[in-house]
Amino acid sequence: MSEQPRQPRRRPAPAGAGGKQAKPYRRPQKDPVRMLAFEVLRAVDERDAYANLVLPPLLKKARQDENFQARDAALATELVYGTLRRQGTYDAVIKACIDRPLREVDPPVLDVLSLGAHQLLGTRIPTHAAVSASVELARVVLGDGRAKFVNAVLRKIAAHDLDGWLERVAPPYEDDAEEHLAVYHSHPRWVVSALWDSLGGGRAGIEDLLEADNERPEVTLVARPGRSTPEELLEAVGEDSALPGRWSPYAVRMAEGGEPGALEAVREGRAGVQDEGSQLVAMALAAAPVEGRDERWLDGCAGPGGKAALLAALAAQRGALLLASEKQPHRARLVERSLAGNPGPYQVITADGTRPPWLPGSFDRVLMDVPCSGLGALRRRPESRWRRRPEDLEGFAPLQRGLLREALSAVRVGGIVGYATCSPHLAETRVVVDDVLKGRGAGQSPVSAELIDARPFMSGVPALGDGPDIQLWPHLHGTDAMYLALLRRTA
Repeated sequence: MSEQPRQPRRRPAPAGAGGKQAKPYRRPQKDPVRMLAFEVLRAVDERDAYANLVLPPLLKKARQDENFQARDAALATELVYGTLRRQGTYDAVIKACIDRPLREVDPPVLDVLSLGAHQLLGTRIPTHAAVSASVELARVVLGDGRAKFVNAVLRKIAAHDLDGWLERVAPPYEDDAEEHLAVYHSHPRWVVSALWDSLGGGRAGIEDLLEADNERPEVTLVARPGRSTPEELLEAVGEDSALPGRWSPYAVRMAEGGEPGALEAVREGRAGVQDEGSQLVAMALAAAPVEGRDERWLDGCAGPGGKAALLAALAAQRGALLLASEKQPHRARLVERSLAGNPGPYQVITADGTRPPWLPGSFDRVLMDVPCSGLGALRRRPESRWRRRPEDLEGFAPLQRGLLREALSAVRVGGIVGYATCSPHLAETRVVVDDVLKGRGAGQSPVSAELIDARPFMSGVPALGDGPDIQLWPHLHGTDAMYLALLRRTA
C-alpha cells in the first residue's frame, strides 16, 4: 500500500478581537466557465478583439478537459454575449452602486462586476450563487482586496431585479425618449438615434428593433447550389434541431444551435454559414435582368467569401465566370477557401477596388458589399455598438463612394451593380447612392446609371418598404440589417 503524502501542518490562526480565532486563509477556487468568460471580455477590451472570434478556440481548448460539459460551454457563451449585449444597462446600474465615476474603475474590475451583474439581472442563476461565484472570480483575477469591493457592489445590485433597476437608472420616455431607449435596450444613444432615423415610425418599431439586436441569432447555413441541397443539411443537422430558411431557398436554420463545422457539407465547402440577409442580397443581384450577354460577374469586396461562394455557384449554373477581388491578402485567402471546389470557372485576386486592375465595362454583374460600421450585425457582434463612434462614418464615406463609382465603371452598359452594406445607417446607404448618382463631392460628376426596383428580386419577403432600394431588419425579417440598391448602367 502506497504511503499517503504528508499534509502540511497549518499554524494556528492568530486570535482576533474577543479571543476568537480568525478564519484560516482559503485559496480561491478557479471556475473554468467564468474564467473563460472573463478572458474573452478582457480580449475584447484590451485588443479590440471580437468575441465571436475569440470564444470558439477557447471553448475548443476547454472541451479537452472531460469535466467541461456542454452545459458549461453554453453558460460561458451566455455570460460572454449576454454581458456584452447588456453592457450599457449594466454600466448604468453599476454606476448607481459606487461612489466614483465609472471611468475610474479599473477595466478588469468592471468586467468582473458586469459578469456578476448579468448573472444577477439577466439569468436564472440564484442570487447567492451569482454573488459568490463572481467574488471567487475576483479573488482569482483581482486579489482579495478588490474582491471585497466586488462583493459590496454586487450585494447592492442584488437588492433589485432588472425591471426595478431600469426604473431607477433610465429617464422616463416622456422626458428623454432616446436616452430612455438607450438605457433600457443597451445601445449607445447615437446608435438609437441613427437606427430610429433609418427605420422611421414611432416607439413600437424602434423598441422591437433594439430588442431584436439583443437576442441571440440563429446559426444559418447556406446550401451552395450545385454542390449541396437544403434537404442534405436538414437531414445532417436533424429534424428536431433544424428549420428551413424563412426566405432563401438555400437556407437552413440551426434552431437548436450546434457546431456547423461538424457537418460534412460545411467541412467540404459545399455549404457554409451565412446569414439569410446576405444570401438574399447575392440572389437579388443574380436575379436582376441584364441586357445582352451574362458571362462575367465581379465581387469587388469579396472577403471573407460568403457572398462570393454563393454568387460563384449561381454563376456556374449559367456558365458565367466570377472574379472575386479582395484588398486584404488574409481575407483573399479566406475567399479562396470558400470558393475551392466550385464547379464553374472563377478567379480570386488581391486588388484594391478603388484602383482596380480590370478595364472599364468588363463585367455584366458587379456586387460591391462595402466596408461599413457594421451596425446591421449588432446581434452577432454586440461589442461593435460600444466600439463604434459617429465620427467613424466619416472615415468610411470616401471609401464607400469610391467603391460604388468604380463598380459602376466596371460594369458594361445594360449591366447591373448591387451596392450592399451591413448597416442601416442612412449615411452609409441611401446617401451614398444618391451622392454618387448625382455627382456630389469635389471634382465628381453624375454617373450614367439608374436605380431599379430591387423588391421583385426578393420574392416572398414582406415589409420591403417603398423601394426602389431594400432595407432588411432583424425584427421584421430575422436577418441582419442588410441594405441593397440595384443600379443599371445606362451609358
